[in-house]
Amino acid sequence: MSEALPGERVEDKSVGELVAAASGSISDLIRAEMALAKMELKSDARKAAAGSVMITIATVMVSLIVIMLAFALAEWFIALGVPRALAFAAVAGVCLVLAIAMVVVALLVLKRIEGGKRTRKTLKDDFAALRRRGDSGELKSGKDGSGKPELKV
Repeated sequence: MSEALPGERVEDKSVGELVAAASGSISDLIRAEMALAKMELKSDARKAAAGSVMITIATVMVSLIVIMLAFALAEWFIALGVPRALAFAAVAGVCLVLAIAMVVVALLVLKRIEGGKRTRKTLKDDFAALRRRGDSGELKSGKDGSGKPELKV
């Protein structure tokens, strides 16, 4: 790379050398940004994995607690004089109704997922703005009707 050394003037550099230096600097900047993003994503992935493991363990524990509470509820029904089979069937019915309610709520939540609709719209707007950037020295549609861009100077 031909960067200006101490005692050397930038004005003495050719346009090609300056473009090469700017291009190299941009490449270095992009590489550094990519490395930073990679480090941040690795760190976030580790945190997400640890959180996921803890949530999984808690879910298993809550599942066991729900099973014990279901047995307790069935035994309570039995203590109230309800026949054993009917008590367990009633508890199973309550669990089924709760499960169906959770599925319905989950489906309603999933239907609200937009799939990056705003991001797609802003990207389309950005590309459209780049295609029709203004007057002098900017990208315009071709005069021949081909739709190919031409650089207007």
